[in-house]
Amino acid sequence: MKEPKQIEKVYPLRDIPTTETIEQPTGGWQDGLPIAIDLGTYNTRVGYASDPASGPSHVFPTQVSKFRGRKNNRPYTLVGHDCYVDQAGRANVRSPFDGATVSNWEFVENILDYSFSKLTVKSQDSVSNPIVMSEMLGNPGIQRRGLNELLFEAYQVPSVAYGVDSLFSYRYNNGDSTGMVISSGNEATTIIPVLNGRGVLPLAKRINWGGRQASVYLQSLLQLKYPLFPLKVSTSQTSLLIHDHCYVSTDYKEEVSGYLDFEGLENRERIIQAPYTAVAPVEKSEEELARLAEKRKESGRRLQEQARKARLEKLVEKENNLEYYRDLQSKIEATTNKKDAKKMLDREGFRDNAALQKTIAELEKAIRKARHQDVGDDSETEQPPSFPLVDVPDDQLDEEQVKEKRRQKLLKGNYEARMRAKQEKEAEKQRQEEEAKKDAQWRERDLEGWLEDRRERLRTIFQNQRERRKLRENLNNRKSQASQMRMKNIAALASDSSRSKRRRGRGDDDDDMFGADDADWAVYKDIANETDSEEGEEEEKNIKQLQQELQEFDPTFNIDDYAKERGAIDWKDSVIHMFLRGPHEFDPESQAQQHQFALNVERIRVPEALFEPSIAGIDQAGIIEICDDILVRRLSDEFKGVTENVFLTGGLANFQNLDTRVYNELRSILPVGTPLKVKRATDPSLDAWRGMAQWALTDSFKKSCITRKDYEEMGGEYLKEHFLSNNYV
Repeated sequence: MKEPKQIEKVYPLRDIPTTETIEQPTGGWQDGLPIAIDLGTYNTRVGYASDPASGPSHVFPTQVSKFRGRKNNRPYTLVGHDCYVDQAGRANVRSPFDGATVSNWEFVENILDYSFSKLTVKSQDSVSNPIVMSEMLGNPGIQRRGLNELLFEAYQVPSVAYGVDSLFSYRYNNGDSTGMVISSGNEATTIIPVLNGRGVLPLAKRINWGGRQASVYLQSLLQLKYPLFPLKVSTSQTSLLIHDHCYVSTDYKEEVSGYLDFEGLENRERIIQAPYTAVAPVEKSEEELARLAEKRKESGRRLQEQARKARLEKLVEKENNLEYYRDLQSKIEATTNKKDAKKMLDREGFRDNAALQKTIAELEKAIRKARHQDVGDDSETEQPPSFPLVDVPDDQLDEEQVKEKRRQKLLKGNYEARMRAKQEKEAEKQRQEEEAKKDAQWRERDLEGWLEDRRERLRTIFQNQRERRKLRENLNNRKSQASQMRMKNIAALASDSSRSKRRRGRGDDDDDMFGADDADWAVYKDIANETDSEEGEEEEKNIKQLQQELQEFDPTFNIDDYAKERGAIDWKDSVIHMFLRGPHEFDPESQAQQHQFALNVERIRVPEALFEPSIAGIDQAGIIEICDDILVRRLSDEFKGVTENVFLTGGLANFQNLDTRVYNELRSILPVGTPLKVKRATDPSLDAWRGMAQWALTDSFKKSCITRKDYEEMGGEYLKEHFLSNNYV
């Protein structure tokens, strides 16, 4: 038997933390010492190239916040982590990028100002240090022109060099070797073959999938999974969820097929707790509880009285209808002319005499059943009331006496109905006592047989209830067969009703005026099961009685054993519950659980988009399919060693098992015996900056720099090509 699992650990929903102090500047400035700036769409990394292995001096979000102070109305411009010092700054955070390209150059200038100030550049009115900057694969010339204008015009830098970030990371980890770079950053994933340290850009490919798209994708998955979640999960929060909890599956199809299995799910899933403010329940005094209990009892008595009155009115109406239809039947039997009998039936809306007989039988059955119910006046002991005017002809009475006669007729009908119901109840009580006596004798004689009979009766009632629920669900579906048959019956009854009315003197107008008369809507009563609620009450009463008997005489009785017959779904067998809540019982009254969500399939589904972008709506090939195209179809013999150095870098390269999955997938498509080695960057997020700083100390950097003279002669889009750069077009 599956036992509910306890939630062993709940993970908080992290967000970018609020800081209390601004980032402090660092020293190390030297005139002419290159500055490496890795301006990414997610983070910016800046520092002097004096010690590449130590990493950048400052790493901060590529964000700018501009706002006016609420107290002094002064304008403020904050950059990076400083944006989160003030609540107003946090609310106005913006990025200079729109996708992968810069859309706000003023923000870029603010970021560069911030970077140089944190590095404490001491040169007067200019930056006297050479600059090395990263750019994306295939960076448009207009983007480079904007950066050149800023660096040469605003900061008067002596020179600047550009290179592709993933190639810098490759060089730092592998030197000038041959291989292939798979880089997955914030905006895109790129695959670049490398020959002796030079990127072969004509064969490079790009997939429009990165950290930002993954964050948006996880956000949409959570919105679809929890449409009524009390908080909105932001993309910054989903980005941290991906970083903390997602991993690459080594065999996605196999793992996802059994991910939601009950056993072991508590180890595969992550329960995330969103912040909330606990509301303490209001404690009520004993006097208030007693007053509320009395109020509920009074409401119950009032409802019972109303129900008794309604049942009595229905009983009187049914008895009057039965008397009327019996009288109609007598007239039809006394009529020898078949046409006259047919007219009488049509006038009352019956197709034939069988329909009339059926209606009479149903009324008799309903009346017998209604008489067994409580209709009031059970303990009536007073003398029977008198109705002296009922039998007096109207012509012997004045106007007031005629009104009183009508009232006495109504009272007499109610009184007689109650008396008949009382007699029926007494007879029913005697019958039940006799049955109870026989039942007790059966129980004493054959207890096991008696118990099995009770179990079977309970199963039958549950099955009937389940079938009725299923029928109601089908009726709610307009395309179901039950719903279509119901509409056909409505149309047929409406047609019969309108036809019979025309025969009664409304003329032969063929226009469909069904619905114009309030009486037309009685058609719906003809197809509705008026006894549904009564049957439901009777069944609930029988269920309660059977449960009491089984609990008293069967020590093994458990109502949960009848879950299948009741149509109830055990949450431990529900895939939907496993998907939404995991192997834990959900308490809808718990505020903490209302603010929790489960990460299960999403942990492997989001990273899987690197291999199958189509699952996230990206109409492109995955990294393995692109590698197959490059390795098998496009590379010449000089690239034979490329598979010996498949290199993973970029922020998404931090995914657990990514290197193992890439190795397994590539091994399956390469010829047998092909040497293959997959390597992950030492630090996928910072090695690009380290590679920039390392390269800035070489002679190749000096030869590849664009000077101010080159900028003025060749224009802002000019680029000196080198092993690690884009091609200049």
